[in-house]
Amino acid sequence: EIIGLTIGTRPDCVDEAKITYLESLAESYGITIEYGLESIYNDSLKKINRGHDYQSYLNAIELTKGKGIKICTHIILGFPWESNEQWLHEAEVLSEIEFDFLKIHQLHIVKNTVMEQQHKKSPYRLFTLTEYINTVVGFLEKLNPKIIIQRLAGEAPKPMLVAPKWGKRNSEVMRFITTKLEEEDTWQGKYFK
Repeated sequence: EIIGLTIGTRPDCVDEAKITYLESLAESYGITIEYGLESIYNDSLKKINRGHDYQSYLNAIELTKGKGIKICTHIILGFPWESNEQWLHEAEVLSEIEFDFLKIHQLHIVKNTVMEQQHKKSPYRLFTLTEYINTVVGFLEKLNPKIIIQRLAGEAPKPMLVAPKWGKRNSEVMRFITTKLEEEDTWQGKYFK
């Protein structure tokens, strides 16, 4: 009774054999592959010990597209060494890539991670809720309107979350983003070129 499958993976974990297999499944089922890119900036990928670079993501997209497989990209906004200008540029760059869905969430610091240790030693400057909402709205304005948004915020389990502690559920953050879009009379793709 299975009608489809969504697989979340890293872009460096696929190869031609795996994509060929998923392509054969896509003839009968809805298949989506979600690539965890996290950032288009190689220095960020290196700092978070991601183990792949931006080119690995581009290679995975090229390998996957045109095979009947839907493609989702996952990114994180809020790495403290990145800037608002970089996030807006990221929206423009992603807009030129051929994929179907996008998941976005804010940077979380969670327990028992290297980032938690770094944050304890020298606290990162993380988004306030208002800053995140404003950043997402600016990002969406630059983003290709053909890309379907699957997520605009993340929610780590409370016992695991170190920061940021906004005290809001995803549904509330979504409402705040929607309200901001309406108040600013703006939308996804307003400034897409």
